[in-house]
Amino acid sequence: MRHGKKVNHLGRTDSHRKAMMANMASSLILHKRITTTLAKAKALRVYVEPLLTKSKNDTTHSRRTVFSYLQDKDSVNVLFREVAEKIANRPGGYTRIIKLENRLGDNAEMALIELVDYNTTYTKDGAAVAKKSTRRRGGSGKGGAAKAAAPKAEAAVEEAVVVEEPKAEAAPAVEEAPAAEETPEAPAANEENAEKGE
Repeated sequence: MRHGKKVNHLGRTDSHRKAMMANMASSLILHKRITTTLAKAKALRVYVEPLLTKSKNDTTHSRRTVFSYLQDKDSVNVLFREVAEKIANRPGGYTRIIKLENRLGDNAEMALIELVDYNTTYTKDGAAVAKKSTRRRGGSGKGGAAKAAAPKAEAAVEEAVVVEEPKAEAAPAVEEAPAAEETPEAPAANEENAEKGE
């Protein structure tokens, strides 16, 4: 039974597991995706996501904290320079695990773990993730001001549409005018009529 078993030890000693997680996390940061067993991928996600969150705050303290986990200067530099910029607006969920076919040798479940922002296949046209606006209920009259502003905005939009409609009708009249000697004067007369109509 697995009562209270929160950490998968992966059949290793504590020091071996920590070293393996540090190496896998460094490889994930440098190469943006790695292939491993499903159990290791799930353990790596729990290990690396807090480090990615910590990289958003580029201070000496956070760099030293991340280095104590990764033990690799190159991966720390890449994490704080490149990766942190990509994940700046994402509120979590930096990695994705995709199951693959079982390994031929021992039939182990395999998986691909990757950084979400570096795979443009699943994002819409590779666009950056927009920051989600938060909504809160209640407040002291903020909703009333928004409701009052909404009709004013709608009225302004209707006025803009009304102003554009006469111009749209005047343009085809110029195109339909027959080619005659007075063609340069005809558009001027139409513009004067349109100004008087407004």
